[in-house]
Amino acid sequence: MSNLAGTRAEALAARRRGGPRTLRLGASRIGYEVRTYFRQGDSVFFTFLFPLVMLTIFSVAFSEGTFGTPGGKDEISAAAFYRPGMLAAGLLLSGLQNMSIDIATEKGDGTLKRLAGSPLPVLSYFIGKIGQVFVTGAMQAALLLLVAGVVFRVELPIDAASWVTFAWVFVLGVTTCAVLGIALSGLPRSGKSATAVIIPITLVLQFISGVYLGFSMLPEWLQNVASVFPLKWMAQGMRSVFLPDSFAALEKTGEWELGLVAIVTLTWLVLGLIATRLTFRWIRKDS
Repeated sequence: MSNLAGTRAEALAARRRGGPRTLRLGASRIGYEVRTYFRQGDSVFFTFLFPLVMLTIFSVAFSEGTFGTPGGKDEISAAAFYRPGMLAAGLLLSGLQNMSIDIATEKGDGTLKRLAGSPLPVLSYFIGKIGQVFVTGAMQAALLLLVAGVVFRVELPIDAASWVTFAWVFVLGVTTCAVLGIALSGLPRSGKSATAVIIPITLVLQFISGVYLGFSMLPEWLQNVASVFPLKWMAQGMRSVFLPDSFAALEKTGEWELGLVAIVTLTWLVLGLIATRLTFRWIRKDS
């Protein structure tokens, strides 16, 4: 009995020592993942700079016009109109697209197999990946807001409530997209096919979720389809922060529905965690 108790105590002590070590390794992995991310030119363009490029294109293309509500109460520039959608798209690209392609590629080139034979805990690996998404996502959002303000003269909100909303929509959105990206990384059959499989999914979601087209312009059935997915709600949350309150009339229910923004996004976060737990492996089962 005493030997059993001693073994349990030793195991518990080992787990306690392993906790700080796992966090330290995860923190060091964040720096490694960020450096690796910015060394990949295609990833930087298609995930980090892509929303900024699209904002610039739309802002220049529609520079002579304005966007307003049906009653004409408020009119804003194209840059101001597209800024919230591009911020939401940035979360999707930095999280879901980048994460799923990156992990699928690491599965294909044997990186995960080598890590499986190393002392690196799986949790440390995930901390590094998700931390990289937070860092690059925050940098991307800051750059987009800076360019919109300096180049296109789009003002920022001045009330604290708007920035609180922005903070929780950003954190919840980027976390959900990162977790869904991990879950989706098992979909491509190889690292080479990851880009061809994942990018069309993210493009379709952006077109139907009010990023490139005004959500009210879409057919009702397509609005219903988009409402199932988190990007529509993340974009709506961003619009509630950066657009005048009168623009809520352009939403499907005529309201910002921030409660539903949180509920739907949290639901997808939970589903992503479940899918990740069930499907993620260091190496493919068929390898």
